[in-house]
Amino acid sequence: MGLAHRGWSLLDYEHHLLHTLAGAGYRTALVGEQHLSADPHVLGYDDVLSVPDTTQEHVAPTAAGFLRERADGEQPFFLSVGFFETHREFRPAEPGDERYALPPANLPDTPRTRADMAAFKQSARALDDGVATVLGTIDELGIADDTLVILTTDHGLPFPGAKATLTDRGIGVLLIVRGPGGFADGRVSDALVSHIDLFPTICDLLGIEPPEWLQGRSLLPLAAGAVDEVNDAVFAEMTFHAAYEPQRAVRTSRFKYIRRYDDEHVGPVLPNVDDGPSKDVLVEADWVERAIPPEQLYDLHFDPAESVNRVPDPAYATVLRELRDRLDRWMEETDDPLRHGHVLPPDGASINARHQRSPREPTFLFEGGAGI
Repeated sequence: MGLAHRGWSLLDYEHHLLHTLAGAGYRTALVGEQHLSADPHVLGYDDVLSVPDTTQEHVAPTAAGFLRERADGEQPFFLSVGFFETHREFRPAEPGDERYALPPANLPDTPRTRADMAAFKQSARALDDGVATVLGTIDELGIADDTLVILTTDHGLPFPGAKATLTDRGIGVLLIVRGPGGFADGRVSDALVSHIDLFPTICDLLGIEPPEWLQGRSLLPLAAGAVDEVNDAVFAEMTFHAAYEPQRAVRTSRFKYIRRYDDEHVGPVLPNVDDGPSKDVLVEADWVERAIPPEQLYDLHFDPAESVNRVPDPAYATVLRELRDRLDRWMEETDDPLRHGHVLPPDGASINARHQRSPREPTFLFEGGAGI
């Protein structure tokens, strides 16, 4: 619905995975980034490990220290490790790196967009170093066979047309799992998976009764090779980022349907796009004047870049109707507030106006009834 550091919170912090694991006897700890609460202590971890900042240089050694302290203990542990990389601002690229750094397919290939991607890749290398420290410590301690490692991200690339959109560039995220339960042989799966599938996967692996309110499906049948898919579709949503931009989506193995719910603002909502050279290139080319269709349908087999909207194409009328209906049913099942009109932020939320250019511009605090 919105960002924790801008005034939103979970409806019930007891629904966090850590509480289910704590109830099963796990020691729980957090180090580094998290985007669920403005105050990490609210989440309920046994240990919130202090670091000067959340770059890998500080987070990875602290995580390694926790692992060394807990590895010989009898109590199992859950450790959440959050790295700042690869958020903006990126690390400076090495001279000449831009020669080997093509921008994402939806962006023009220019010196500035290549340099932007080169800096992103430099940050990705730093992230790799942090991950290597954590994995290396697990291996060194001899606990790899008993430790499930889940490496994932909270959104796609922080580039225009990716992060804070419901394109695959925005909702397609890194997911690498290593450890027991069939996650040890380096296989790649093309199955449709959602983040909500991770909680039930952990419960399934550990033999923990899943909470009755839990959504998602265990991935263990995929890991075991017993099935090719556990989902025939996955869903995505965005309401507020820096500014209000409500939209919902359903994605199948072949098609993506996106519906936008803001009739008052039909172009890009620039505060929801991270500032950077690639954004500058588009803004200078009058990007803000380009209207975004209220409905979008993409045939991902023939259009993986999601650039040709098939909503007006009569050849896709049946698919469009099916996905419209499927999204409507999902929104009803999840009691989506957008079904009843505009969604208001919580009192005290910090919001950018949709017409602003940058999330760094002055924000206003929402107090019941103020316009959005």
